[in-house]
Amino acid sequence: MATYIMKRLIHAIPLLIGVSLIGFTMMHLAPGGPLAVYTLNPTITAQDIERIKAVFGLDKPIHVQYAKWAFGIFTGNWGYTFFGGRPVLPVILERVPATVLLMGSGLALAVLIGMLIGILGAVKRYSIFDYLATTGAMVALSFPTFWFGLMTIYIFALKLGWLPSGGMFTLGGDKEITDLLKHLILPASVLALVLVAQWSRYTRSSFLEVIHQDYIRTARSKGLSGIRILFRHAFPNAVAPLIALAGIQLPWLFSGALVTESIFGWPGMGRLFIDALTMKEYPILMGMIMMTAIVVIIGNLFADVANAMIDPRVRID
Repeated sequence: MATYIMKRLIHAIPLLIGVSLIGFTMMHLAPGGPLAVYTLNPTITAQDIERIKAVFGLDKPIHVQYAKWAFGIFTGNWGYTFFGGRPVLPVILERVPATVLLMGSGLALAVLIGMLIGILGAVKRYSIFDYLATTGAMVALSFPTFWFGLMTIYIFALKLGWLPSGGMFTLGGDKEITDLLKHLILPASVLALVLVAQWSRYTRSSFLEVIHQDYIRTARSKGLSGIRILFRHAFPNAVAPLIALAGIQLPWLFSGALVTESIFGWPGMGRLFIDALTMKEYPILMGMIMMTAIVVIIGNLFADVANAMIDPRVRID
């Protein structure tokens, strides 16, 4: 197992280098380059631009800039923001807890509700419930996340007044856990909605494949109860492919959190990315691209390892 993990980590290095090269090149090819916030300002003179380039090291050849930046990424120096001159890594890390809370809540809701719907759909195949679940999943996958977000704000915050429309805490409040949960309900539900549709469809397909195997028929012939067959024999084999799904969904979770945090004003990494993009804070954008790539690689590694531990048929050399 340790050898397998080391091999995967070594294989991830070229991937991270490729992501960094593409991201670094895109930042320099963007209109105005990394200093667009200054070069597009008519009040800043050419002498000021040259002085700023020297301060940030942008007067060096691009390969020298990349080497310096890449070395800083691996040594913990992710650069400094254009506005305020703050270190990039602490700026990103202070937003991580809010995003982890939102993503974790959304994923937990999606897994619990999606798997429940999927299992019931497999057990009650071609029933009214199965048809309704399938139709609901198609509808959820057809509409964009921001539309659901706006609709929930309109219905539950503006019309009914049951829940707050945005933010993480009430302004001027005591930041109590109950206040946090009230603000978390809408964004977590919107983030989970599309994931529920995916989990229900994948769970249904996985359980349908398993419950028609010969060993399930043998268990039924022995007189075992349906609940015991479902959770004792079918569940361990049906859940293995779903673990890989959790790792694959990490990029979607980040992109979904970006939209959801923007709609609800949730102070996480997604909101930071939008603000940095608006202000053309390229050091923050590059840092977030790298952090996202690292998290996705680690998430997929954990999914593969967990899959191998649950399913003994999967061999790890």
